[in-house]
Amino acid sequence: MKKTNVLYQHGTLALLVPGLLAGTITLKKLMEHGDTGIGTGEGLNGEVVIVDGKPYQFDSFGHANLLKEDFTLPFANSHFANYQKIGQLTVADSAKFAAAGLNDRPNSNTFFSILAKGTFSYIKTRAVVKSERPFDTLAQTAKKQSIFEAHDVKGTLLSYYSPELFHGAAVAGYHNHFIADDLSIGGHVLDFQIEQAELFKQVFDTLEQHLPVDNQEFIAHDFDLDGDLGEVISKAE
Repeated sequence: MKKTNVLYQHGTLALLVPGLLAGTITLKKLMEHGDTGIGTGEGLNGEVVIVDGKPYQFDSFGHANLLKEDFTLPFANSHFANYQKIGQLTVADSAKFAAAGLNDRPNSNTFFSILAKGTFSYIKTRAVVKSERPFDTLAQTAKKQSIFEAHDVKGTLLSYYSPELFHGAAVAGYHNHFIADDLSIGGHVLDFQIEQAELFKQVFDTLEQHLPVDNQEFIAHDFDLDGDLGEVISKAE
């Protein structure tokens, strides 16, 4: 039986900060834990969006690539979709989207996911250029990104919300990825304007955190030497 109350996460955003970018889980293994999710490939190779069981990578050239099972990721999350409709938004920016997902509360003490399906009058995404060994740090890699913009595009914004307490494991607040219905644009979302979209929400009571304990670079790394991990994550995201 699929556990729709569980958010599965492999790796942490903190391990990306010093450049621990080796792919430590396969897409096949990740999708054993869900049919919906987001992530990035080894070396921060593009941005991954999984919706309706279909895994796509949007690379730094703007291409949408349907992924194979052996694709590896250093960081990703997935879950089995069981969304409930909570309403719709018309002519809304990211602030209105955030407020709607939080039911107008200032924050949430649990993880949840929001799907916004509809027409976006504006969408701005990014995909990072793949880093090769020796991998760059997260800050260095974030400077080597491609920016994509589109107007009047139909698609799905897939968002995960993490409580402030878990900043570092994930990014506190919303982490948004996008995939256009026609695959013309997608990736990590930098900005958006909703023309009209239906909103769906799924709340998780369990976070299953999976760490790459077979990766010796991760096991041996001293994160105390990396400074303010939270600040680096906030700037990169």
